[in-house]
Amino acid sequence: MNEEKEFKPFVPADKVMPEFTVTSIILGIILAIVFGAANAYLGLRVGMTVSASIPAAVISMGVIRVILKKDSILENNMVQTIGSAGESLAAGAIFTLPAVFMWAAEGAGTPPGYLTIALVCISGGLLGIVFMVPLRSALIVKEHGTLPYPEGMACAEVLVAGEEGGADAATVFKGLGIAALYKFIADGIKLFPSEADWAFKKYDGSGIGVDVLPALAGVGYICGPIISSYMIAGATMAWFIIMPTIKAFGGDMVMFPSTEPISSMDTWGLWGNYVRYIGAGAVAAGGIMSLIGSLPLIIRTFRDSMKSIKDKDSVVSINRQNKDLSAKYLLLMLAIVVAILVATPGIPIGFGSALIIILFGFFFATVSSRMVGIVGSSNNPVSGMAIATLIISTLLLKISGSTGTSGMVSAIMIGTVICIVAAMAGDMSQDLKTGYIVGASPYKQQIGEIIGTLASGLAIAGVLYLLNAAWGYGGKELPAPQATLMKMVIEGVMNANLPWVLVFIGVFFAIIMKILRIPVLPVAIGLYLPIHLSVPLMIGGFVKLFVQKRKFKSEEEREMAISNGVLYSSGMIAGEGIVGILLAVFAIIKMSGGKTLGEAIDISGNFSLGNIGSLIFFALLVATLLKVCLKKKTKTAKYDD
Repeated sequence: MNEEKEFKPFVPADKVMPEFTVTSIILGIILAIVFGAANAYLGLRVGMTVSASIPAAVISMGVIRVILKKDSILENNMVQTIGSAGESLAAGAIFTLPAVFMWAAEGAGTPPGYLTIALVCISGGLLGIVFMVPLRSALIVKEHGTLPYPEGMACAEVLVAGEEGGADAATVFKGLGIAALYKFIADGIKLFPSEADWAFKKYDGSGIGVDVLPALAGVGYICGPIISSYMIAGATMAWFIIMPTIKAFGGDMVMFPSTEPISSMDTWGLWGNYVRYIGAGAVAAGGIMSLIGSLPLIIRTFRDSMKSIKDKDSVVSINRQNKDLSAKYLLLMLAIVVAILVATPGIPIGFGSALIIILFGFFFATVSSRMVGIVGSSNNPVSGMAIATLIISTLLLKISGSTGTSGMVSAIMIGTVICIVAAMAGDMSQDLKTGYIVGASPYKQQIGEIIGTLASGLAIAGVLYLLNAAWGYGGKELPAPQATLMKMVIEGVMNANLPWVLVFIGVFFAIIMKILRIPVLPVAIGLYLPIHLSVPLMIGGFVKLFVQKRKFKSEEEREMAISNGVLYSSGMIAGEGIVGILLAVFAIIKMSGGKTLGEAIDISGNFSLGNIGSLIFFALLVATLLKVCLKKKTKTAKYDD
């Protein structure tokens, strides 16, 4: 308890500042919708999402300080708290729900309605809040000195160094604007193809390509050179070793699950029929091994968290900085969520399944909260938790007689809620850590999380429905890699109809990586995704490596250069996501001649710059990222806790 007594937040408890204001609510809701929608689009393209807390914080400072001429760090913190909620819901939704749309496209069942998706997303978000609130005192306050919550600390630094807020926000908006224009030229009017692709005839079965898109370069920069190099290693294994081997030895053989001879397949045929199953096995094995490897920490985490909750010290005086939402409101929210899940006709979840959700949800929320405090959100094994949940829930449903499409949809809905619960608990922990450092009011932040959940849940449901109507899931435009993996896992358990030989090749590949002490998941994801996604990620990672290795006058200048790149990359991701959703709207708006608006603005039939044009434009885009990184900037003050 000494740490709690000695720690002094940036804003004292007795200082009254604007915090939960109309401005912060409206701006927070807008950012929750924007970053939630952008992350949903990104996740469906690439299979991963990025944190929205820091870009939301700098945009908030730019708007509130520079445009509105107001000055309140707590108001800015509230904006990023509400705004970052969309990222959590997007992660859980896009990892699972597109599987139901894919089954419907295959003739198994019907796609979920807008209200069904919204209620499932909102239920998961609210459960994450319900389970996280009682943990705040134990994990955020009592263990402030031992659980760093790196993303939360970084966001607090950004907020405290708020004098640079206007310039930082300009960097985000610059990335957003350039990426939005680029995306519209590439995938709207289609001046050049957004995917450059080459197959090597003399090395039959191999090929290389690059999706020349802003979000991929941005994600690569944020992930950094190490993660992106692991991913390109997995992609190289797939496209330059496994696929040529299949082509060399396959000949005219027809091998399940394909119905055509291997000799007639191009690179995409080889990848779609064989490599993605090998990759799925590797990713699933990597996720489960990550979970198993974390079991001692998970068990200790859960035990320590429960002990901390029971061992609450009495608080002499209640002030705004140690006040949480009361238990009666949390129990009411829990009852409402259970009622929604059980009583909504479109959600195939019974009372027994709701109990599974509560049990797994509380366990994984507790684990997620503490683990992100230790290793950060990016290393939180949410995918492993989701796979384990899906396997167990599918087995239980199968044993209980709930089989076929209805059983598989039920399993996906259970997995969706739990995935969102885990993601929300991790993100909310970082937000509460930020609030604790800057001196925010926890109960107001918790209300802000509820608002962000409601807004982004309604928005993401619309985005998922819109994107499915425009392009469908599982194709080149929206491969939905994580949802495709979850679909394979459930089908494999429920129907036993997977090409298990290919899946187990991936499993043993993952085991070899583990034996060699190579991080399994990034390599497995590179194996699972087309090489066209890993190449631009690697390029973005190399830009960050160049900045890290470049000589600067001081370490502060180096950190500023890296930070510039993160903010610009965040803007690029948001810009592409927004225009991607706009183009989905264009793809379903019918014109008078029978064409869609998207087809009407497409000039590729008459003129295209081709693959060379794609590479030139992408090189120019990457050059803007490098230029922003190396831009001179005045020194910012940092807050040392």
